[in-house]
Amino acid sequence: MEKLRDYAEIVAQASRGELVFPTSVNAALRLQLALADPDCDTDDVIRKVLGEPLLAARTVALANAVVFNRGGAPVTSVRAAVQRVGFRNLYTMAAAMVVRQFGSRIRDAGLRAQAEQLWRHSAHVAALAHVVARKLTRTDADTALFAGIVHAAGGFYLLARADDIPGLLDDPEDWMGAAQEIITREIMKKMAIPEPVSQAIVSLHGATLTPPPLGLRDTLLIAKHLAPVASPLAPQREHASLAGFVDDNATLDQILFDSSDEAASMSAALLA
Repeated sequence: MEKLRDYAEIVAQASRGELVFPTSVNAALRLQLALADPDCDTDDVIRKVLGEPLLAARTVALANAVVFNRGGAPVTSVRAAVQRVGFRNLYTMAAAMVVRQFGSRIRDAGLRAQAEQLWRHSAHVAALAHVVARKLTRTDADTALFAGIVHAAGGFYLLARADDIPGLLDDPEDWMGAAQEIITREIMKKMAIPEPVSQAIVSLHGATLTPPPLGLRDTLLIAKHLAPVASPLAPQREHASLAGFVDDNATLDQILFDSSDEAASMSAALLA
């Protein structure tokens, strides 16, 4: 009963827009929002990136991933990396830093392991979403990459809160469904996620796929199904239409085969 009260309070806080973020998340969030400023010039962006060594390293790694490095010449500086990936993908990397910070302060070993698995899942979903968007659903690939990275932000938030409230996530039926939607929607607002991306993410739970797949939500559904690392949180019940489309789909299999190096290098850059 006490746990249910705790969970009800978390949902009520989310409904009021009173989400509790660790200090490290707030700092990363400020950087993400600063990078989203259209008046932020290149030199200022580079200074901000250099001020965050992990962001700098991952930006260089992403710039050298197959999808951005068609010529084969590696970049070794942050300036060259920013110029190669562009501000949109740099913003995506900053958002990835925000998401990862949720799990960085978790003390409980079990919850910390779940947060790491959830990040690996998110990285693979993001890389696969980029491929699926370009070659199958004809959706903006950079938007799909971004959506894949942030789609599990609500789960990271709950894992961080569970560190202070033991047993919070023991009974998935308590937090799946409407409650999860409320928390996810408010996380999206706090992170200033664009509405089309937020709507696609919020609508994933219980979604069905009607071939041919189109749009961002279908892109994410397929990428989540294909991800080699599963989410450690309660699995969402996939509609039979999704498995029916993905399994034994020769066209999709060929796309994945042709893009395997691209997806692997991108997920590796995100996990570096």
